[in-house]
Amino acid sequence: MKRLLIIRFSALGDVAMTVPIITSLANCNPDLSITLLTQKRMVELFSWMPANVTVVGANLHDYHGIAGLGKLYGQLKNERFDAVADLHDVLRTKYLRTRFRMKGTKVAVIRKGRADRKALIGHGLEHEPLMPITEKYAAVFQELGLKLEINYAPPVVADTPIPFDVQQPAIGIAPFAAHQGKVYPLEMMREVVDKLADSGNQIYLFGAGHEEATVLESWARKNVISVVGKCAGLKQELLLMSHLQLMIAMDSSNMHMAAIMGTRTISVWGATHPKAGFVAWNQPEESIIQIPMPCRPCSIYGSKPCSKGDYPCLRQITPQMIVDLAKKYGAQ
Repeated sequence: MKRLLIIRFSALGDVAMTVPIITSLANCNPDLSITLLTQKRMVELFSWMPANVTVVGANLHDYHGIAGLGKLYGQLKNERFDAVADLHDVLRTKYLRTRFRMKGTKVAVIRKGRADRKALIGHGLEHEPLMPITEKYAAVFQELGLKLEINYAPPVVADTPIPFDVQQPAIGIAPFAAHQGKVYPLEMMREVVDKLADSGNQIYLFGAGHEEATVLESWARKNVISVVGKCAGLKQELLLMSHLQLMIAMDSSNMHMAAIMGTRTISVWGATHPKAGFVAWNQPEESIIQIPMPCRPCSIYGSKPCSKGDYPCLRQITPQMIVDLAKKYGAQ
């Protein structure tokens, strides 16, 4: 095999989790030309890939519907790929891989285990952990017969300029997530921010979009800086994360981004559960903060309303629990 196409369009955290696996794949197969197809806005996640990896960013609005996907396939087929690895298994990727398969190209697809995920709902205390998604990614490449030994090391970026004068101990806090069931109550997270800042830690607040920016700017004070809108894209956010002593995040993309940069990450879990397989890369189990409740997880992605009304799975986690663990990892 000489040329491999890998496809994963979203979500941001899931795409970030491909980084250690694709990096390892490239290192183990230096003669393999790898092309990764993802969304244009996520390309900078792969700023430090091996030389045999090319990242192609597609604006999916330009490839809408069957006609648009046909156009995208037409552009890809000219590269004469020997195999396609579908790490997403959604309608767009099903179309693309089917076109390649009809042409005779070897195809392997991620096995998400949807039935197993459904069985996990509400049975987190008793259910066995599911296979981590990073292992599912690896299994796709192994199915294609490719050599793969996980040998990922975070990029060395200490001398790369960033738009902040990072003072240590520096802690990142990312209080938001895609769904409410994964968001620690903001008034309680504000207390975490204040406690850590008052102890002399430099705090950097991470988020995205106008609404989150407004909230985080209202938290800014001495030792507390919101970085929303102040970084020139994902690459600078990743660089800043690499300079942190610690990141405190939800089950979210920021958790995964910090982890792949080699930063110790404390993750706070509510409606979702680590057993679903979406834990941060190379982080110890003790860095996960959660309350064991028989109703957890109530959904895999935290998108369903809480049956109890106010997410006690999150509210029973006290701010001091988070602060104490942060101090264990070097916070003042």
